[in-house]
Amino acid sequence: MNRKQKKMLIRIVLAAVLMIVFHLLPVGELPAGGYLRFGLFLIPYLMIGYDILKKAVKGILNRQVFDENFLMAVATVGAIILGEYTEGVAVMLFYQIGELFQSYAVGKSRRNISDLMDIRPDYANVERDGALVKVDPDEVEPGDVIVVGPGEKIPIDGVITQGSSALNTSALTGESLPREAKEGDEVISGCINMSGVLRIQTTKEFGESTVSKILDLVENSSSKKSRSENFISKFARIYTPAVCFGALALALLPPLFLILTGNPAQWGVWIYRALTFLVISCPCALVISIPLSFFAGIGGASKEGILVKGSNYLETLSQTKYVVFDKTGTMTQGVFEVSGIHHGSLPEEKLLEYAAYVESFSSHPISKSLQRAYGKEIDKNRVTEVSEISGNGVTAKVDGICVAAGNAGLMERLGIGYSECHQVGTVVHLALDGAYAGHILISDRLKPHAKEAVLALKKAGVAKTAMLTGDSQKVAQQTASELGITEVYSELLPADKVAKVEELLEKKGVREKLAFVGDGINDAPVLSRADIGIAMGALGSDAAIEAADVVLMDDDPLKIAKAIRISRKCLRIVYENIYFAIGIKVLCLVLGALGIANMWLAIFADVGVMVLAVLNAIRALFVKKL
Repeated sequence: MNRKQKKMLIRIVLAAVLMIVFHLLPVGELPAGGYLRFGLFLIPYLMIGYDILKKAVKGILNRQVFDENFLMAVATVGAIILGEYTEGVAVMLFYQIGELFQSYAVGKSRRNISDLMDIRPDYANVERDGALVKVDPDEVEPGDVIVVGPGEKIPIDGVITQGSSALNTSALTGESLPREAKEGDEVISGCINMSGVLRIQTTKEFGESTVSKILDLVENSSSKKSRSENFISKFARIYTPAVCFGALALALLPPLFLILTGNPAQWGVWIYRALTFLVISCPCALVISIPLSFFAGIGGASKEGILVKGSNYLETLSQTKYVVFDKTGTMTQGVFEVSGIHHGSLPEEKLLEYAAYVESFSSHPISKSLQRAYGKEIDKNRVTEVSEISGNGVTAKVDGICVAAGNAGLMERLGIGYSECHQVGTVVHLALDGAYAGHILISDRLKPHAKEAVLALKKAGVAKTAMLTGDSQKVAQQTASELGITEVYSELLPADKVAKVEELLEKKGVREKLAFVGDGINDAPVLSRADIGIAMGALGSDAAIEAADVVLMDDDPLKIAKAIRISRKCLRIVYENIYFAIGIKVLCLVLGALGIANMWLAIFADVGVMVLAVLNAIRALFVKKL
């Protein structure tokens, strides 16, 4: 409990004690007892309600009259004017108790977000002229060498040039186990160095680093409201003035009718009913609990290493019935290894050398695997006229020889005959000066939880899973079969993936949503086109993370089912609160208008319902393990 909440609690306790004491005092028997009683009850009333009265006056001056502060002010001041001092103070007291519950609930949700905010680095130690200089992370340029000691946060993305250590990634991924990092490994900002001293050559500016982008996503998530939140906001704008005029009509019309029919007006009775009507009608439970439910859902997801960019995406995710996967780097590790060299007219070492050189300017996992298999330092001065053909491969001149490396589509494009590979894997065909020289077989491995992820999605009610890949049909079919994915589409270019997703979107139902899961630059258009885009955040490309609506910080596909479960639980809580709050309000409004409900029932209808709705909303913070 923070300082502000503690002060509110003290005000509530003091006001409650004074209200009870003044209620029990027999001051009404004293001379001018009515005035004395009014003066005494004014003390706890102002003690507990001065800030509400202040907000109500500000709202009136700013021409934003109809809000919960105005309703509370009118209802409680009216009750006190009618001589219902205890009830007037009690209404304000219980309203503030509800506000305290709300503040605590929001604070609990914010703590999950603020734990994430702790990844923001305060400084960076930069090596300059042989000495360490402590600077603001914004001042570090790509290529600078920073030093991160034990217990310090890694401020900027980079590559370890010296040292090894265990990294605490829990704030980013939700995983409690540390990760080992050594020389040559890429590291992302936001991790905490647990043991050794690391020298890291930065690869990005701070503004483009992982930690900066994550913080930006979280800070902007609340601005993207769901349809439920937008509905409640519009509902409150229409509902609040309507009930104010309804209360005014209840206070005036029945007494006027009684006067016209020759009966006593009973102004006090009808004004009391109108004030009770006002207290009951306050839409706090809806206005507070619905956004809080989504906020708690986003907070609970972030605790699990799942970043949801807004409550609108959380709502869409809950309706997901189709999940489409990219293959490489999403369901497979993207760690390719050369497993065979076939049909080569050159020695295997020479064929591998040409492949490594022609692919040396690419950062694609297949290119990296060829360079690792070659195992020698590459002199890029030997390579000229590099041309990457999207979805097919690369052509370049190596020592003046025209080398083409890529899939069967590249060979067909160049009009070069090639030999099929009878083993399953990714095949890189090579041609030298227009003549086929052989092919290299490269194999990928499934991610540890990939198969479990597909099963978990089916258990979560996902009707169909599919996989899109640029790989050959043979490789794609084998991978899909191992994973248990029902549909697979292979040999697709980036544009083909978009077209295929659009085709799948047309086949689904109106209320059914399609999610696409990917990690590469070429997945960005598909992530944007799907109803909900899910990106792998730890190793995923910046473009994929920017285009996605949900980011999995540890690249674990098992988190997809967990994200869907969190979203569905959150939406279930939202609808529970909507039905419960509106149902109780309508019932109590009818009872209040008929004079059956008094101010105490009104207090329950307002504050009681709000407290129950807020407590229900907090449940969205807690996520069950799979």
